[in-house]
Amino acid sequence: MNTAATSPFLPHSGYRKLRSYKVAEAVYDATVVFCRRFFTHDRRLADQLVQAARSGVRNISEGSGAAATSRKTEMKLTNVARASLSDELLRDYSSFLIQNSLRVWPKDSREALAMRARLAQDSSPVRREREGKVVLSGLSGLSDFVAKASPELAANAMLCAVNQAAYLLHRQLQSQGRTFLEEGGFTERLHTARTLARTLATPTDLKAPLCPKCGKSMTRRTAKTGPKSGSAFWGCSAFPDCKGTRPLDDQTHRTSPTGPSSPTS
Repeated sequence: MNTAATSPFLPHSGYRKLRSYKVAEAVYDATVVFCRRFFTHDRRLADQLVQAARSGVRNISEGSGAAATSRKTEMKLTNVARASLSDELLRDYSSFLIQNSLRVWPKDSREALAMRARLAQDSSPVRREREGKVVLSGLSGLSDFVAKASPELAANAMLCAVNQAAYLLHRQLQSQGRTFLEEGGFTERLHTARTLARTLATPTDLKAPLCPKCGKSMTRRTAKTGPKSGSAFWGCSAFPDCKGTRPLDDQTHRTSPTGPSSPTS
């Protein structure tokens, strides 16, 4: 039996394989390098940039772990990660360029398109360039590039990387919402697992009868209260919408091998 399908816990903790996590982690590492290089005079601003970048990457991992028992928490933390990058870190890098009279590359400019293409790969082959020119060798080389490139190149590279991470997180958030609508959350998973456990606990020599009220298959249950507390009985699988019951030794109205038969009155 597939334990992943029968476990009440939702799929979780696969964040290291996510492209959004890999890009956000590269952004965090490169932001530390950028701040050490360009913000030695402003520790407070440097701390704010680093914290925004850290929030972006750490909330992805925390959201993935929380997904085991809460789709809501997973989506909330994914959105926090997106907001930290898109609404905070991205603006700070733009402000750095503007405040230093440097050019902010338009998103469809030749430079931005080339930079985004290199960032889309973990490692990108680099042609021999003229001596002294710094070239980004892919996402894995972002920190090294930021440490050596001119301020305009370094900041625009960070803008491109942050934009990619924010876009990927936006897509991830949409996917999480669709999954929740289609499959439900932890509560639904618990109910399904419990129902399956009850079905498997039914003795194999007793086939479930059909409900005398609605005709649906019944499930072996145990009375929790009343004079028959602790006694087993057949309860409708549609409970609580249907409260039909039968004694456990009722041999009538069995489910046929090819499907349920119609109940008789």
